[in-house]
Amino acid sequence: MRGSVYFVGRIRKEIYQCITSDCITDEVIITDKQVEHIKQRHPNDYERYGKYLTRIVEDPDYIIEANRKNTALVLKEFVEGGEVFKTVVRLVTSMDDVNYKNSVITFMKIDNKEWNRLLRNKKILYKRE
Repeated sequence: MRGSVYFVGRIRKEIYQCITSDCITDEVIITDKQVEHIKQRHPNDYERYGKYLTRIVEDPDYIIEANRKNTALVLKEFVEGGEVFKTVVRLVTSMDDVNYKNSVITFMKIDNKEWNRLLRNKKILYKRE
């Protein structure tokens, strides 16, 4: 049985080319399986902040090098709430199944200490001007 797939938004390929220039679609989805993963590992984050996912993937503040190939670690701050988020997006390339879409792997609210640690210790590939 295959779970449901939900449309999250569209990436701007020119921003995400810092991860791969071989991204074959701009569509971003999230699956039931990943929603469950987020709900289990980061209780209440999806329910409270899932509405931000589209803005996070479409207008990231930072894209940081992730541990896996064709994967973006996306950071976004929402000034109005003073909240910061970390989202992992797997990009689909010509080497992947043609039916695959870019997809959210995980998503969580983080604290400022973690935000600063990521920016200090990881390689920044993109920074919003």
